[in-house]
Amino acid sequence: MTTAQLFAQPLATLASFAAWQLVAMAAIFIWSGFVRSGLGFGGSLFTLPLLLLVHNDPLFFLPIISQHLLFFAALTVAQSQLKQRRAASESNSHNSVHWQFVTIALAVMLLPKLAGVIGLIILPTEIMNVVIFSLISLYALTYIFNRPFTSNSRFIDVVLLTLGAYISGISLIGGPLIIAVALRYIAPFQFRDTLFVIWFVLVSIKMSAFYLAGVELHWQLSTLLLPIAAIGHVVGLRFHQRLVKNDNRAFFKVIGWALLSVSTLGVARALLAL
Repeated sequence: MTTAQLFAQPLATLASFAAWQLVAMAAIFIWSGFVRSGLGFGGSLFTLPLLLLVHNDPLFFLPIISQHLLFFAALTVAQSQLKQRRAASESNSHNSVHWQFVTIALAVMLLPKLAGVIGLIILPTEIMNVVIFSLISLYALTYIFNRPFTSNSRFIDVVLLTLGAYISGISLIGGPLIIAVALRYIAPFQFRDTLFVIWFVLVSIKMSAFYLAGVELHWQLSTLLLPIAAIGHVVGLRFHQRLVKNDNRAFFKVIGWALLSVSTLGVARALLAL
């Protein structure tokens, strides 16, 4: 099979979109790469609602977003681990991944993650869109009013991880709930890479379930979009260093208002489609 034949189907899929949709998707995937590498989360949370306004089908975009997350998460953690090994002789060298937290968190999240994936596959698209946009509206309010989810006990830790895993299963936007627990145990310099390891495992489970259920993975289209997402990824890597050192509440407040506006429009459109 030639390269042209291999990518004939994804190119035909792209050709089925209007010009404005193609431009919008390109910009959104650049944004996706930026927030994923810059914040350590949000590759889905901050982009899925925008993509659903362009094309109203979560099962079309979620496999593509998932494959991008797997690629860039593995790349970022590998780069961090390589730098760590090079600096191993220095007294200030620390592991960029909190492996104990990764192990405990994944043990709690495995079953609810699987339950969420099953829900995504069997629920109608219109219902899923209402759920996704409603959750994003809730997250947006926490950013606007600077009231992020928090945990102060191990019981709440388990509740948030369970809910976050289930929501991650249905839509890949369970990050804020999982982060609320991670903040209790992970140092800032370990935050992004530790989350990337967790996302990698959770998304691998999701992709395996998609494959077993016969969901179209769109891997060729995902490959074609990788260079576009890479633009945002490179910019986000530089932004991450500033984020670790500075207070960025204003940034998240702006993001919150943007998410709320988009998700409100998305909920209204999804309800009209029911």
